[in-house]
Amino acid sequence: MKKIGFVAPWYGEQIGGGAEAELRGVVHHLAEAGVALEVLTTCAESFRSDWSVDFHEPGLTEEAGIPVRRFRVRKRNEWLFEPVNRKLMKGFRITREEEEIFCREMVNSPDLYEYMKEHEQDYSLFVFIPYMFGTTYYGCQVCPEKSILIPCLHDEGYAYMKCFRDAFSRVKGMVFNAEPERLLAEKLYGVSGENFTTFGLGMDMGQTGNAERFRKVTGIRDPFILYAGRKEPGKRVDVLVKYFDRFRREQGKDLKLVLIGGGGVENPDPENILDLGYVDLQVKLDAYAAAEFFCNPSEMESFSIVIMESWLAGRPVLVNGKCAVTKDFAIRANAGLYYDNYAEFEGCVRYLLEHPEAAEKMGENGKAFVKENFTWETITRKYIEYFERISETDAI
Repeated sequence: MKKIGFVAPWYGEQIGGGAEAELRGVVHHLAEAGVALEVLTTCAESFRSDWSVDFHEPGLTEEAGIPVRRFRVRKRNEWLFEPVNRKLMKGFRITREEEEIFCREMVNSPDLYEYMKEHEQDYSLFVFIPYMFGTTYYGCQVCPEKSILIPCLHDEGYAYMKCFRDAFSRVKGMVFNAEPERLLAEKLYGVSGENFTTFGLGMDMGQTGNAERFRKVTGIRDPFILYAGRKEPGKRVDVLVKYFDRFRREQGKDLKLVLIGGGGVENPDPENILDLGYVDLQVKLDAYAAAEFFCNPSEMESFSIVIMESWLAGRPVLVNGKCAVTKDFAIRANAGLYYDNYAEFEGCVRYLLEHPEAAEKMGENGKAFVKENFTWETITRKYIEYFERISETDAI
């Protein structure tokens, strides 16, 4: 098998984002297992940077042992892009002309696509992550017979674009993070078969937390619910804060909500809703161990590393019932509860607080579930077997 080209809009060892972290984990563990690979990406810095600006120099470098080949970005028209993007963010359908604007004025690199076309025979496969960016949409059309997607798909306006169905329905295969994601892709793009499969993400089993250390470092001694992640409306953290504030006022429970991560949210009760901002990894791991349970209120997840981290710490989770992925995980693992509205949120919180033995058992179930399904050894082996099988019919 020749080398695998992983194609992404940006790449870096320190940049944030779920898909970005997933890509780093996959390429590092595959490289450690002896798989020949390269990351093919643009010179853009990150999702939050200007997508028309080349932050990095073009060319081939090695970053933390990974070969990274960068290409210049094409200047884009934000004035055309933003109105279309706002409609999609609100869940509206857009016209075919607007779809063309979205893809054309997204982050793009014609130099990257030309390189793929000229050097196709040097690669067994091209693997694209995530689905909605120009590097994936245009890149997978260069040689669809060698194109694999790790789409990180959500049930959102972007996913329903007809141009994505046209392009993605012709690729060689897809690797999904959860079974509901695979079912969504099957519904939207008509893809099915053994080349369209679910692996999930690998987790670091060696990381451990210490509850008492967290209490000493932070001074937080009261029982608390934990949230870790970006604090933004898209993650429904604002709804979690409102629900918690109402619960505490109405139930009179001696309970706090601890928020970890970047961003901000309106805080009606700073005394009991504690925003710790960014913390280092060990503090986060200690927080999982100290929490009564972890809550992920997001409606759109393709995996959710944070609920897996909570389970590895032996703590149960509470998730949004409108998120097919996290709800499915909670049910399959028998390791958490889910809610669709405030009344259900209240009932779930009360149950977890008033039934500590059941909560403890959920945490144990979650830990066993993660260890059984999401070790990096297991995920790496699945990727290698998949790439070898899917490449057998290629002329290499």
